[in-house]
Amino acid sequence: MSAPDTPLDWVTLSGRRAKGRRPEYFDEPALDRLYSTVFALAAEVSALRERQDTLERLLEARGTLTRAEIEQYVPDREAGRERGLATQAYIARIMRGFQQEVEAMAASDPPIMDVVERLSRE
Repeated sequence: MSAPDTPLDWVTLSGRRAKGRRPEYFDEPALDRLYSTVFALAAEVSALRERQDTLERLLEARGTLTRAEIEQYVPDREAGRERGLATQAYIARIMRGFQQEVEAMAASDPPIMDVVERLSRE
């Protein structure tokens, strides 16, 4: 941990590793790395969208602002609600390809009970 007056070394912090093995979700390790990168970028874009929202709200309210005002801004309940809805829509757009795959798998596979009943009749 750094002292309050010592700036954080974000480059060093970003290189930290979690303990244990990295989880594998796909047969191809490159896909895991690719998705990990895509979701890290999505998180960065989401953070940038919130910061842009902060800038827009402060500029609209005050006409001018300082870096300190940006850093100290805390959204009110309505701004938080709007940001939450925008984030949900953003995530839904990112995840749409995955959702389409799940929907396609569900549409092409008959429910398991139908399969069991058909097999038991044969």
